[in-house]
Amino acid sequence: MIIDTHAHVDMDSFDDDRNEVIQRAKDNGVDYILNVGCDIESSMRSMELAEQHDFIYGTAGVHPHDVKSIDNQTYDHLRRLLAHPKMIALGEIGLDFFKNYSPPDQQKEHLRKQVELSRELKKPIIIHCRDANEEIISILSDYFPKGASAHSGIFHCFSGNQKLADCALEMGFYISFSGSVTFKKSEELRAIAKTVPADRLFVETDCPFLAPVPKRGSRNEPSYVIHTAQLIAELRGLNINDVQRTMALNFFELFGIGKDAKTGQVSYQIRNSLYLNLTTRCTADCSFCTRLTKPVVQGYNLKLDREPTADEVWQSIDNCNKYDEIVFCGYGEPTLRLDVIKTVSKKIKDAGGRVRLNTNGHGNVINKRNILPELKGLVDSISISLNADTEEAYDRIVRPLPGLRNGIYDKVKEFIEEAKKYIPEVQSTIVTHQEGVDEEKCEEISKNELDVNYRPRRYNIVG
Repeated sequence: MIIDTHAHVDMDSFDDDRNEVIQRAKDNGVDYILNVGCDIESSMRSMELAEQHDFIYGTAGVHPHDVKSIDNQTYDHLRRLLAHPKMIALGEIGLDFFKNYSPPDQQKEHLRKQVELSRELKKPIIIHCRDANEEIISILSDYFPKGASAHSGIFHCFSGNQKLADCALEMGFYISFSGSVTFKKSEELRAIAKTVPADRLFVETDCPFLAPVPKRGSRNEPSYVIHTAQLIAELRGLNINDVQRTMALNFFELFGIGKDAKTGQVSYQIRNSLYLNLTTRCTADCSFCTRLTKPVVQGYNLKLDREPTADEVWQSIDNCNKYDEIVFCGYGEPTLRLDVIKTVSKKIKDAGGRVRLNTNGHGNVINKRNILPELKGLVDSISISLNADTEEAYDRIVRPLPGLRNGIYDKVKEFIEEAKKYIPEVQSTIVTHQEGVDEEKCEEISKNELDVNYRPRRYNIVG
C-alpha cells in the first residue's frame, strides 16, 4: 500500500487526461489519494473527485496565497464542505512569506480562524509553511501545546529546518515529504527525513508540482509518489515495504481510513530480517519506550493477547533461509523466556538460519545464573542495550524494576563482557538523544572498556 497524502489532481494541468492519471495511480499501487483544496472552488472540485472515486478523499481550506479573497460567506462554505463524509481535513492552510500573495497580517488572522474552525469540527489540518517558521510555531503552539496527541494534522511538503520539524512533532503533527527531498541539493532535508519518527511520517506528490527524481522536470502525478517513498526507505535503512506499511497505519490513525494493525503479531519482517515477538513483559520501564501505551514498530502492533509457545513461534517462521537473520526481539525482554529462545534457536540453526538476540542485558539476573554458555552455538549475534554512561543515568532512563536497581548497570556491562566468550558477534547499543547521557562516553565504554562493536540508534526510526 502506498498513499499520496497531498495532491491537486483537480488542477487544470490534468484537464486533458485526469481519468488516465487517476487510473495510472491505481494501477501502480496507490491505495489512497488525498486531494487538497486551496480555496472554495478547488475544495469543491476535491469533493467532486472524492465522490467519483472510492480511493480519493478530499480536504477544504483556503491557502495563504488566497486568504485575501476571503469574504463573509467563505467560512459558511467551508463548514458545508467539511460536513461531507469524504472531506477529511481542513487545508491547506498556513503562512507563506516567500511570495506574500496575501498580506502577512491577513495570513496570520485566517490561519488562526481556520485552525479554530478545524477544532470546532474536530478535523485535522494540512499546514503549508514557507519562510515563516517562527511565526507558524508561535500561532500553532497556542492551539497545540507541547505533548499534544499525534492527531493535529500534517505539515505538508516539509521544507523547513530541524527546529521546525522538532516543534511540529512536539505539537502532535505528522510530517510529509514531497519530491523535493529527492533533489540533489536537498541534503539538509534528507537529514531531517532520517530523523522523523516512523509513526509520524508521510510522503506526497503535491502534484502537479515537484516531480521527484527520476521524473524531475515533468508534470508530477500521484503514481510518482513511489519514488519519494523509495528514497525515504533508503535514507532510513529500510525497504519500501517497511515505509509503506508504516505510512498506511499512520493514515489510518490520523483519518480512520484503511486498516488498523492487528495485534498478536508473533513474527514480523523489517528489511530482510525476521523478528520474533516472545513477550511484552520487561524488567525495565525505559523513559523512551511506548511498550505499554503504543506497542507499534514499523507498522506492526506487537501487543500480545498471550505469550506464544515455542511451537507457535517456530510455526510463525516461513523459511529460515529466506532472511539475513532471525531476531529474538519483540517489545519486551526475550530472556524472560529463555527456554523458548533455546528451543527455537536450535531449530533455526538446524535449518541453516542465522540467529540474533536483542536484549537489555538483564538475562543473568532474571534467570539467576550465567545463561550465556547455554546460548553458545545457538546465537550468532547479540545486541545488548547499554543506554547510558553512568549508573545514575541508567537508572533514570532505563528505569529498571525496583528489585533490579542495585548495581544493575554494572551487571549489564559484565553481561556484555561475558557474552564475548560464547557468542561470535557482540555489540552494545544506546538509544540516542537522551538527556544527561554522554554519547561519546558510551562509545568509548563500548569500544575501549568492553571491546565490542557499538551501535547508536534513534528511537522509532528503524525499529
